[in-house]
Amino acid sequence: MSHFPSRSARAATAALLALAWIAAPGCKEAAPPPPRAAPKVTVAFPETRDVGDEQIFNGWTAAVETVDVRSRVRGHIEKVNFKDGDIVKAGALLFTLDARPFQADVDQAVANRRVFEAQEVAESKEQARLEALLEKGGASQKQVEKKQADVLALKAQIAATTSEIERLQLNVEFSKITSPIAGRASKATLTAGNLVGAGGSDPVLTTVVSLNPIQIYFDISERALLEIREMAQKKDPARLKESLSARKLPFSFGLDTDSGFPREGILDFNDNTVDAGTGTLRLRGIAQNEDGFLVPGSRVKVRIAPGEAAQSLLVPDVALASDQTLRYVLVVGPDDKVLRKDVRPGRLLEDGMRVLLPVPGAKDGEGVLATDRVIIEGQARARLFEPAEALDKSGKPVALGANAPAPAGK
Repeated sequence: MSHFPSRSARAATAALLALAWIAAPGCKEAAPPPPRAAPKVTVAFPETRDVGDEQIFNGWTAAVETVDVRSRVRGHIEKVNFKDGDIVKAGALLFTLDARPFQADVDQAVANRRVFEAQEVAESKEQARLEALLEKGGASQKQVEKKQADVLALKAQIAATTSEIERLQLNVEFSKITSPIAGRASKATLTAGNLVGAGGSDPVLTTVVSLNPIQIYFDISERALLEIREMAQKKDPARLKESLSARKLPFSFGLDTDSGFPREGILDFNDNTVDAGTGTLRLRGIAQNEDGFLVPGSRVKVRIAPGEAAQSLLVPDVALASDQTLRYVLVVGPDDKVLRKDVRPGRLLEDGMRVLLPVPGAKDGEGVLATDRVIIEGQARARLFEPAEALDKSGKPVALGANAPAPAGK
């Protein structure tokens, strides 16, 4: 017989114990958990500066003229007359070929012409004699006409030989290979003693690129193009239909090692269609390069400012977040609760500040204000509509609008 209580007895015992605990004096409900502390976030006030309507793009330099130097005749290189990388003038002698075979051809053609000229003199005298005999009946008309034809044939041969001499003299000239443009030469691909051919399939002897002026190419997005057109329309609506190149729009640019955009240029070309694959439009400008410092193919940063400078609101770029196609910032509101404000970002300045453009359709007070405490660190800890402790970079509390900066110049 089992010594363990039955299942019904165990259930009755558990019920009695529960009633006893409820009825026991001094029992209280469990205390609720303490409220969560407000997360600490680093904030900064937006800045107000005079910033021009500018767009910045990445581009590259290109030579206005580029020439692949090839030989126009077949021959052996006798001398290379430049050093690799030399700056050469238009017409400068680059390569000298052995001209003796070409000169021999010229001399042969000159000798042939002299033979024809001597024959033409003799035939002309015979023609004159027959014409005199014709008047006295000592020669027939047929003999005279035959001799006239012989004289004309010799004159034609003399003219053809003269043209051949001129062509062969060109070969002598072509044995001196010169630079058709002024610029910087590349290295010589062949040295003295090598045989070179004539034609487009033969190797390039060297390449010469012009240096002054120099071109700057860059691609702009379709959105940037529309913004530039919008700026241009505000500035001069009558010229809106003109291309960017027709307006001779100035721009500034700089190399990667330059501080800012110290160099100036003028737009002189824009493509006629937007590339459907990339959504960009190619532009080209031209700039002076008298000292030859700019090298074709160098990377540059280009700045276009079609409008005048105006006061703009700026926030650190690290404060911007994205929600699908929308950009926004988080701010600590008047009641120390986190709020979201949608923004329309403009260009990024070199100091990491982002220009905020007006948001279409936004009402007064909906956008970012100069007195807003914009969260720049700790966005992941902040929760919308919940409290947050606003601190500056040194860890001191920041009151609403207490330290908002005054508008500054550019």
